[in-house]
Amino acid sequence: MKAFIKENKILLTAMALMLIVCFVVIGTRFLVESHNKTYDIVLDYNEIAALAIQTDHDVSWWLEQFNNMGITKVGLMEESLMTLMEDKDIHLTGTVMDVLTKDASWQSGYPPQLTALLGERGYGPFDIMVEMEGKETVDFVLDAIEKRFRPDRFFQLNLGDKAYVLIKGTPDMTLYSQQYKYMNSKAGGFVERMDIEASKIMYISLGLLPDKVKAIQELGMDVIPRTLSYNGWNDTKYGQAVIDGYAKYGIVPQYIIVGGEAVIGFDDGTSLAKNYILNNGITIGLIEDTTQRENIMQYGVNEVAIDSGYDTVRVFSVWNYIQYRYQYYGYEGAEEIENTFFRAVTERNIRVIYFKPILHQKDLHTYMTNVSEYEKMFGNLEKRLEKHGIHFASASAMADYRVPTIFKVLLGIGVVLGAVLLLRSFVKVSKKISLILAALGSVCVLAAFYVMPNTAELIASLAAAIVFGCLAVTFYTAQSKHLSDVLSKDASVLKIVKSSILILVVSVLISFVGGMMTAAPISSINYMLEINIFRGVKVGQLLPAAYFVIAYLAYFGYGGRERTRGNLQFQDVTDLMNTGIKVWMLFLAAIVGGVGVYYILRTGHDSTLEVSSYEMLFRNELEKVLIARPRSKEFLFAFPAIMLMVYSSVRRLRLWPVLFGLGGAIGMTSVINTFEHIRTPLYLGFIRTGYSLVFGILVGILAILIFEGLYRIYLYYVRKYAAAHGVKANG
Repeated sequence: MKAFIKENKILLTAMALMLIVCFVVIGTRFLVESHNKTYDIVLDYNEIAALAIQTDHDVSWWLEQFNNMGITKVGLMEESLMTLMEDKDIHLTGTVMDVLTKDASWQSGYPPQLTALLGERGYGPFDIMVEMEGKETVDFVLDAIEKRFRPDRFFQLNLGDKAYVLIKGTPDMTLYSQQYKYMNSKAGGFVERMDIEASKIMYISLGLLPDKVKAIQELGMDVIPRTLSYNGWNDTKYGQAVIDGYAKYGIVPQYIIVGGEAVIGFDDGTSLAKNYILNNGITIGLIEDTTQRENIMQYGVNEVAIDSGYDTVRVFSVWNYIQYRYQYYGYEGAEEIENTFFRAVTERNIRVIYFKPILHQKDLHTYMTNVSEYEKMFGNLEKRLEKHGIHFASASAMADYRVPTIFKVLLGIGVVLGAVLLLRSFVKVSKKISLILAALGSVCVLAAFYVMPNTAELIASLAAAIVFGCLAVTFYTAQSKHLSDVLSKDASVLKIVKSSILILVVSVLISFVGGMMTAAPISSINYMLEINIFRGVKVGQLLPAAYFVIAYLAYFGYGGRERTRGNLQFQDVTDLMNTGIKVWMLFLAAIVGGVGVYYILRTGHDSTLEVSSYEMLFRNELEKVLIARPRSKEFLFAFPAIMLMVYSSVRRLRLWPVLFGLGGAIGMTSVINTFEHIRTPLYLGFIRTGYSLVFGILVGILAILIFEGLYRIYLYYVRKYAAAHGVKANG
């Protein structure tokens, strides 16, 4: 190691300067995150109303209960034809003409004035016939349609207490049933069909109902209006009608949580929505998708967020599968829902929870109606978050921090220097050639940031994850070989433990630096809010693990033959490729391959493998006891594996160093991966890695002691057998 440092003084000095830049960026990001410490809760009015129906209390009573818990904001969805049809107190129906005209006598149910109007104006199968009764309903719907839809898209017949509207539908807005087949008597498919059921036009927002607004405002609670907008029906006329509807009730929402496909007025661009939001100091919400990775795609939202100077918060919508997590994993109550909220706020920069009440019987759609369960859940959540310095109040928006381009370039050059150091760690490259490579690489970095700056920052980040992961693998592999050369095979287990701890700590530090170098180029607010996403996580985890084979051959050689350390020889590669395959090798390859596949499948939020209940309970308990949950694969497997590689190398145990070294590579990439999740605050990554290291050392010590005991038992029986048969014992 000393020789390597001496040989690479220039590269290492330059690398140190780049690391200073890295920690300046990381330090600035840390300050930004430290001021983003309040979260808010918004109730879903419609679901609270559905909850109230299952009790003896009305919706106002339930809103008051949550108001008493400190929750003062209510998300109120604007009415649509569909919601009005579902309201038992409102007489309104909307039917697609294709469905309506299937009845040959359909016209007989309508007044002559309407049938004459239909004959004059015409109609098509995708149009929607709306029929309504009651002056309030007629006035509300006709006023909304006139203000929001273009005149050529509808015509109406107003008879006072009764009215009809025909809305001109389009094929792209039409909703169909699932495909099905007519079946014959032998259950054979005959004709495939999809029937017209409804239209997206029936979901377009028409305005807020006065009674619902009044129920919220009389309690002193704030209305957070939700508007559903759909492309092709979302022009400036529509958007302005939405804004006027808010103003009618004196509503200036603190947050805009966009519904439907786009911000209001998007058919004509984002200027209407942007001006309304900027002029009123409104914070726009980015809704996290169901996989808890990225935000759902809605046209214009990102543009408005950027134009507002990122006056933006991430929103966690309580999807229905979250609502059903009552008594989940064997808990007595809503503990797992609480855990879900806790992780969302602490780990994913969520600052608004859009809350829907608990469902405790999935099949019956039965709500939890015990107020104390909600009080307990929100109370526990608030106490747990306060330990992280996060408080319940109006949601804080993160400061607009963007990594300066010059810093990104320098960080990219730092990765190039790391790559040259990595190359010199296993291939003989002269000082002159290494400096030339570093210079050429630096020029390429400058060119990349000039030609394609956005792509270049992602490449620099991914390259850092790969390069520093490989450097960490190189270090513990080289040091394991070094100790096997300088220590006796019978060295004391205490000495081996001390050396293995030191090697593990330095290896983790190298990976930690790699994590910082990976995070720094993309530590701008657009990544922290997941408007942009870091790609290539799995590549960054796979390549360093695959590289271990190169590192092992470079330092141990094929078959453990005597060789020059740190020099990958062609003969080692050819010998490896020409190895005779034995049955035990196939079994071993299958096991290692299975572990690798399982590891990759378990990586990420969109994993195809579910975490077991026992593992989730274990994780949850760690989260409650510790500030941050250490990663299980690090402290239970990978970090002890590195210590066992050192141990098995010193004891000259064949095969074991390869297996343990490969397992250790997972730990190095895992440390870096912790910081690839840019949305996760840095302090959690620091603490998580520290816990993993401490616990990993303890598990590693225990593992070495167990292995030492098994090794001594093995030696005892080998020597006993050798003495009985008069042969020389190996070991």
